[in-house]
Amino acid sequence: MSYKLLKANVLPVKQKHEMTIVTLPHIGNCDVITAQTETGHNQEFYDKESTFHYIIVSGGGSFFLDDQEVQVQKGDYLSVAPKTRIYYKGKMELVLITNPPWKEENEVETRSVLW
Repeated sequence: MSYKLLKANVLPVKQKHEMTIVTLPHIGNCDVITAQTETGHNQEFYDKESTFHYIIVSGGGSFFLDDQEVQVQKGDYLSVAPKTRIYYKGKMELVLITNPPWKEENEVETRSVLW
């Protein structure tokens, strides 16, 4: 077969820190998710190993990276290095690519609830 199609109704969906997350299959040495949020990611964390690549599909808001505010809007691309503290606010739909693939044991929560 020359292509692979996964219908939306078979992809895993979960709720996490005020976000709806859809996990897509691995692509090479990357994980890919889509996320939608009305308010942002209500948890500050960092990842020990993965670089986080965000593509803002719609909406906008502010990412807080090691306490520095970075404003984003539709069409922006943001790359966040490992060990950078991350949280964000805003109404957004985004694609997140992690490289290497995200592992739960590499995520360190620094603040559980921000608002």
